[in-house]
Amino acid sequence: MSESLIEITDESFQDEVINEDGVVVVDYYATWCGPCKMISAAMEDLSREYSGTLKIVKGDIEQNNNSVSKFGINGVPAILMFKNGELVSQHIGLRTLKDIKKDIEEVRNA
Repeated sequence: MSESLIEITDESFQDEVINEDGVVVVDYYATWCGPCKMISAAMEDLSREYSGTLKIVKGDIEQNNNSVSKFGINGVPAILMFKNGELVSQHIGLRTLKDIKKDIEEVRNA
């Protein structure tokens, strides 16, 4: 994991996501999930590309039951986007880097 990609927990979620100004992208994954491993490289690339302009964090669904339940995550990978602490976008399943970037830009410009 890169320095800019932070691993979150239910305990750190408030500080790392909700209390942040601007856009935070949350990538929920499972260690056993093949598509999650595929999207992991895209998240690494995005964390470098958007370094200093938005925050990207990762959370293991098996370690974060409260967050998974709160946001109704029923599959992985799950990409949630928050703006100024509010959930504004949620996608379940494998997405291309191009699609994720499009979603990020839509959230940033909203």
